[in-house]
Amino acid sequence: MTFRRIFPDEADPELWIDAYLADPVGGYTRRAILVIPGGGYGGVCSDREGEPIALAFMPEGFNAFVLHYTVDRKAPYPIQLREASAALAHIRHHAEEYGIDPHKVFAVGFSAGGHLAGSLAVFWHREEAWQDSGFAFGENKPDGAMLVYPVVSGVEYFREGGTFSNLWCTDRPTDEELKKASLELAVDERTAPLFLVHTSDDQGVDVRNSLLLASACRAHGLPFELHVYPHGPHGIALANDITACGNPAWSNPRAARWVKDAAEWAKEIAEG
Repeated sequence: MTFRRIFPDEADPELWIDAYLADPVGGYTRRAILVIPGGGYGGVCSDREGEPIALAFMPEGFNAFVLHYTVDRKAPYPIQLREASAALAHIRHHAEEYGIDPHKVFAVGFSAGGHLAGSLAVFWHREEAWQDSGFAFGENKPDGAMLVYPVVSGVEYFREGGTFSNLWCTDRPTDEELKKASLELAVDERTAPLFLVHTSDDQGVDVRNSLLLASACRAHGLPFELHVYPHGPHGIALANDITACGNPAWSNPRAARWVKDAAEWAKEIAEG
């Protein structure tokens, strides 16, 4: 395996990708996955939702790329969307170098990182995502996005307020800003396929975020896959001992199946 740290935009020091590239085997071409850790847009939880996720997806046939993006109120939306878009387009542009199929590039995100991965899936076509970026329209659209306990809505009563405050760099984002960043309001026929994971008793980000996004997909006749496990606190990550950090509640064998399920879903999407 080769590890590389990549800076797709020299003008943006807050953006880099940690690439985990498997040694080539015969004529096998891997899929790619852009891993987007959470942290409420106040930080990047790469210790639990970065490298461990990348290493978990490599045995499933992926080369993995962990995104580090602007957080801590250093710049407001849409910089995060532009950074994620640039990262995904960069992976596609360098597909041969990275040993991946440019038509099988996925994203997986957790919590606020789930919101950003969802933004790629839902907002990829917005001008602020790609205009003057140097890549062509559509090159930042993932072939599918896996959202794990994602923040989705800024307008419903169960919104996770801190995330959107950090996203907009203000304690009081306007109603217009909250609506603009709410994924469920922008779902349409251009939305990339979605795979959703949540626990029903998540106290950090209410499960109704995932249910709301699934409902929006259903309303538009879009296929999706939704897994809601009955128990597990916010931040379960891989839901195994690797990311449990000594907290038994973060280790749940049933919920840990999501990685293999997501990989199978991605294979079906790619072959679809």
